Amino acid sequence: MSYELRRRLWAAILILGFFAAWEFLCLALQVSDLVLPRPSQVFATLVDRLGILWPHVLQTLWTTMIGFILGVTVGVVIGAAIGVSRTAYDTVYPLLIGFSSIPKVAVVPIFVLWFGSGATPAILTALAMCFFPIVVNIATGLATTEPELEDVLKSLGASKLDILWNVGLPRTMPFFFASLKIAVTFAFVGSVLSETVASNKGIGNVMMTASSNFDVPLVFAGLFLLAALGILLYVAFSLVEARVTGWASRRQGFASA
Repeated sequence: MSYELRRRLWAAILILGFFAAWEFLCLALQVSDLVLPRPSQVFATLVDRLGILWPHVLQTLWTTMIGFILGVTVGVVIGAAIGVSRTAYDTVYPLLIGFSSIPKVAVVPIFVLWFGSGATPAILTALAMCFFPIVVNIATGLATTEPELEDVLKSLGASKLDILWNVGLPRTMPFFFASLKIAVTFAFVGSVLSETVASNKGIGNVMMTASSNFDVPLVFAGLFLLAALGILLYVAFSLVEARVTGWASRRQGFASA
């Protein structure tokens, strides 16, 4: 059996073991459903109410991806500006740090005041949550370009834009994809956070309503759906990363030796 297959098999066994232990402990300790439902109850709730939950899943996924795409666009532009300009770094970076330090739950009411309830606050909250990791990683990737390499390229007639496009941005790809996998999870947090406050649709709204009705299995069903969506997007970005930045990763065989 190859190393890769053994690694995946052990991962699957540990994940299944986690849910089995959860089920067993809830039964053995007679934990109330109002405190912690068993995985079997959560999965049964997912199956029984999937038809009701599906439109909310699509709503959350839609607002998350729109906010994520906008956040990535804004993050790449600002990160590139910070990475190539010392003035932009000194001016914009402190402002971004200050904004990222603000709890986003405090920003949601402002978005509601400006745009009303619905999808727009969820999109903007997802954007606000996810763009900062993109900025930091893009700026860091551009900052790792050696000054000696830039001097050589300039002596060959390359402009700053040529260096940025042909050297700087390709070198940021490992940093960029690493930030994407973090940012997409933050985008989900932002969307759900807004939906609990300012929406009548979405997984966040379902979880808030279920919590007020003490329907704890449905709350956990929403958590499971969010986790599944996050994992699927993480895997998708990992596959694209492996194709685009394979040159930046060591081979598994070498790494395990």
